[in-house]
Amino acid sequence: MRTVVLTMKASVIEMFLVLLVTGVHSNKETSKKIKRPKFTVPQINCDVKAGKIINPEFIVKCPAGCQDPKFHVYGTDVYASYSSVCGAAVHSGVLDNSGGKILVRKVAGLSGYKGSYSNGVQSLSLPRWRESFIVLESKPKKGVTYPSALTYSSSKSPAAQAGETTKAYQRPPIPATTAQPVTLMQLLAVTVDVATPTILPRPSPSAASTTSIRRPEPVGHRSQEMDLWSTTTYTSSQNRPGADPGIQRQDPSGAAFEKPVRADVSLGRVPKEELSTQSLEPVSLGDPNCKIDLSFLIDGSTSIGKRRFRIQKQLLAGVAQALDIGPAGPLMGVVQYGDNPATHFNLKTHMNSRDLKTAIEKITQRGGLSNVGRAISFVTRNFFSKANGNRSSAPNVVVVMVDGWPTDKVEEASRLARESGINIFFITIEGAAENEKQYVVEPNFANKAVCRTNGFYSFHVQSWFGLHKTLQPLVKRVCDTDRLACSKTCLNSADIGFVIDGSSSVGTGNFRTVLQFVTNLTKEFEISDTDTRVGAVQYTYEQRLEFGFDQYSSKPDILNAIKRVGYWSGGTSTGAAINFALEQLFKKSKPNKRKLMILITDGRSYDDVRIPAMAAHLKGVITYAIGVAWAAQEELEVIATHPARDHSFFVDEFDNLYQYVPRIIQNICTEFNSQPRN
Repeated sequence: MRTVVLTMKASVIEMFLVLLVTGVHSNKETSKKIKRPKFTVPQINCDVKAGKIINPEFIVKCPAGCQDPKFHVYGTDVYASYSSVCGAAVHSGVLDNSGGKILVRKVAGLSGYKGSYSNGVQSLSLPRWRESFIVLESKPKKGVTYPSALTYSSSKSPAAQAGETTKAYQRPPIPATTAQPVTLMQLLAVTVDVATPTILPRPSPSAASTTSIRRPEPVGHRSQEMDLWSTTTYTSSQNRPGADPGIQRQDPSGAAFEKPVRADVSLGRVPKEELSTQSLEPVSLGDPNCKIDLSFLIDGSTSIGKRRFRIQKQLLAGVAQALDIGPAGPLMGVVQYGDNPATHFNLKTHMNSRDLKTAIEKITQRGGLSNVGRAISFVTRNFFSKANGNRSSAPNVVVVMVDGWPTDKVEEASRLARESGINIFFITIEGAAENEKQYVVEPNFANKAVCRTNGFYSFHVQSWFGLHKTLQPLVKRVCDTDRLACSKTCLNSADIGFVIDGSSSVGTGNFRTVLQFVTNLTKEFEISDTDTRVGAVQYTYEQRLEFGFDQYSSKPDILNAIKRVGYWSGGTSTGAAINFALEQLFKKSKPNKRKLMILITDGRSYDDVRIPAMAAHLKGVITYAIGVAWAAQEELEVIATHPARDHSFFVDEFDNLYQYVPRIIQNICTEFNSQPRN
């Protein structure tokens, strides 16, 4: 009898092991079946408009060639949804004309859109539009599922030409239920004296239904079939406070769901109903009167203590609220320093004041020393980059908060920051007492660090309990972009006039070499109507204005204009050419621009150059004289601004001109950075 029982137990165990292996294999097969497919980025054509795409936020891949003016763009930074998605990406600087991946986020419509020329694309103005969008780099947010196929307002979408299929709304799939696992103890509990085979229990329909995943109904909305004419994007009840309304949410199964909207925009003309100013979502775009890229450098050193660190965060939260953060206004990031600096969040992490305040509240103190100089160097090298959300059209501002005094030197790091166009503000709290001054590494450190020593960039607070009083004056000053003097650098703040010798002795081949030299110099500068501008004059006995400062406002256009300059041939009247440049070029220079004249000649002038050169110097025109071959050295020194050794150059052959480009740029920047800072 014992042998029979043992044999039956062994058979039961063997049966369980077979079922267990089969169940594991079945579970593996099921998991393979419900495994989420790899995300593929949809491709669109250059002519696809944002208004034709229903999804509130999506990643797409643009082709090359979207810089073409036939792909219309409306607005600057924030674009009307009637714009070409890829054209707007090129205009914003997120993409170049070679194409690539971008992240697009829908936002509220504006009452007006201002056109501008940027990155080779001329955007147009528009009075108002019902929906807008912004373009970001294609870095997906954590926890957000982006569609692999876009949903369009029309079945005949132009995206189909790019090989994409439109996606109809579907409920998230419900994973198939599997048999419940049976344990060894359940098997051994079966009576062994039953001769017939044991039939294991199967899950009942009610049990299976409890394992299926239900999609949560949105809060505040009734459950019903989708309304294809609605313009509302639904989100799940799981939405976090302060969430971006444009982000697509997920249900617990991981599948993204949304309610398609109708955007009946024709490709030919603007429908009247689109001119409604009704906003889709109550998202602030920020204060356009305070468009700055701001970094707060906060003190996380051990000596500050938890209470004062909390007061410091309260000031940051107040600034975030007062600034009205948004893509068309100010953006703000935070770096904490101690022994070493670390970025808590960059400029594009939080696009509204509410989210920013929530993030500030979560910042914890790092501890360590108070290495301010190291932190300023870190911000100069790493923070204000395109990848971190830096905008070329917005001034860079750093506000440094210091408890007591730094434990390292700040002067050299701050100088490099200023040369990079960063406006440094300092807030010092509770400075060193008389018996503590011996421990200060760098006396008068704040004045050595700030953008200007005129008091505008410095705040000194006697007590931490009075820190809140700096809130309003600080916000007012950082938003006063006309007074942010350090935004201007040697490469973005000049009107440069090239005066080119086109006399017979130069020759056609050498003249092209001179134009290449002019091109190489021009490439080093930041060109736009608000940054560096370039004009050119060619002269022989006579003079000719090739193009003025206000004729071209982008680097590609300037470089093309230089290539088109034709060789003139004739005599050499350099004095008359200087006078002509003063009247035709520099008379139209902007008051806040540095005036630079770069004259290239290959011989002695037939007329006097002394009086014209003196007139240029008296009018504040900084003159660089470059002589080639038969040019007279003493004449070059008369033309050049004092000291002549820094402003006059002689080259024995035209083919060696290119060697002087780095030196000329260095001298221009050295002279700019040596200007008084008060």
